[in-house]
Amino acid sequence: MSRRTLAGRCYCGAVHYVVADDFAYALNCHCSDCRRTTGSAFKSFAGIARERLTITKGAEDLLIFGEENANNTHCRHCGSLLFSVVREGAYVHVAMGTLIDDPGIRPSAHIFVGSKAPWFTITDDLPQYQGHVVPSDAPPD
Repeated sequence: MSRRTLAGRCYCGAVHYVVADDFAYALNCHCSDCRRTTGSAFKSFAGIARERLTITKGAEDLLIFGEENANNTHCRHCGSLLFSVVREGAYVHVAMGTLIDDPGIRPSAHIFVGSKAPWFTITDDLPQYQGHVVPSDAPPD
């Protein structure tokens, strides 16, 4: 278990969080939902057990789209996507762009490239998957 924690925050600074630097996996998602919620070509995210992330400032400023155990959590003021609650509420997918500190993990693949933005070209050598993939080192659902 990692003792190092990473700090993260939204664009306007209303919401801050800490998360253990002990992510199980990291991916670049090109699905249309991730593109729309981030306003970019893809969302780089790192997955970790939900209880490993703690809101340290601005819990009352969260805007949640979805249900308790399946949602996208944003800042109510600036709209920054902070994380997504997934896998029946067991995990969060932290939007890596909101991390202040450098995590010890890097994305290992591109997923949902079958629906990627037509104007974006993937230029790295990471594996590309047409749909969803669960990394081999990720805990089972």
